[in-house]
Amino acid sequence: MFRYILGRLLSAIPTLLIIVTIAFFMMRLAPGGPFDRERTLPPEIEANVLRAYDLDKPLLDQYLSYVGNVLRGDFGPSFKFRDFTVNDLILAGFPASLQIGSMALILAVLFGVSLGTAAALRQNSRVDYAVMTLAMTGIAIPNFVMAPLLTLILGVYLSLLPVAGWGGGAAVNKILPVVALALPQIAYIARLTRGSMIEVLNANYIRTARAKGLRERLVVNRHALRGALLPVISYLGPATAAVVTGSVVIETIFDIPGIGRYFVQGALNRDYPLVMGTVIFYALLIIVLNLIVDMLYAWLDPKVRLD
Repeated sequence: MFRYILGRLLSAIPTLLIIVTIAFFMMRLAPGGPFDRERTLPPEIEANVLRAYDLDKPLLDQYLSYVGNVLRGDFGPSFKFRDFTVNDLILAGFPASLQIGSMALILAVLFGVSLGTAAALRQNSRVDYAVMTLAMTGIAIPNFVMAPLLTLILGVYLSLLPVAGWGGGAAVNKILPVVALALPQIAYIARLTRGSMIEVLNANYIRTARAKGLRERLVVNRHALRGALLPVISYLGPATAAVVTGSVVIETIFDIPGIGRYFVQGALNRDYPLVMGTVIFYALLIIVLNLIVDMLYAWLDPKVRLD
């Protein structure tokens, strides 16, 4: 197990290097610059500003210098958030992003597995058709469309929930962003669970368990559910990536002080270090979470060995 984890972490190094390289040069190729203004700066002041951030050096020198700083864990200063480094902004925004993302994943797994299991146990019934209709609707409507709809209905028309703001982390302020972020993943997980559960319920070992006289609830919970969850566990890796990328939009819509909002503001302001830092942090987070998913899969399926 230790060798497997070490190998995965070592293989992540070239992956991160490729991500850093692509993001670095794409940011530089984008039109505009971090210090563009409607009224241009005097040449001597502009030269001093560029020199202060090493932007006067050749592009290759900037790249090598940045990679060296990243290897030391330093993402550099933010161009727009004065007196703050990118590390400071990521540490400040990560708690909010972690809460929203983790709650959305938990909600997606709980509701997706429950709905998918209910549909599989009542295959071709009204419950099955209703669950699959809701799942297809959730898949078809992206969260950046669902979020304004939820805000309009629950926040504006019915005045049940606040439409924006963090409120110091109050639970009521988290409901809409968590639900909007979780709905597409609930739909995917429900479909995966239904298909996998139907296949498992027709397996020989399930017939054997029923032949022994076990109650149906025990057969489903103890025997069928563990096998049916394997595709869901495999999907948690892509689901995590979808939640991470989706949180960028959700945090902007609901004005949540998370990393995603900093990423959007950095992209709009051509804040190179801030965008680069959030991209690297998100990439590292996804790599680690995918490793955890692989280990969880091996724990659920004894046939899988992590050597």
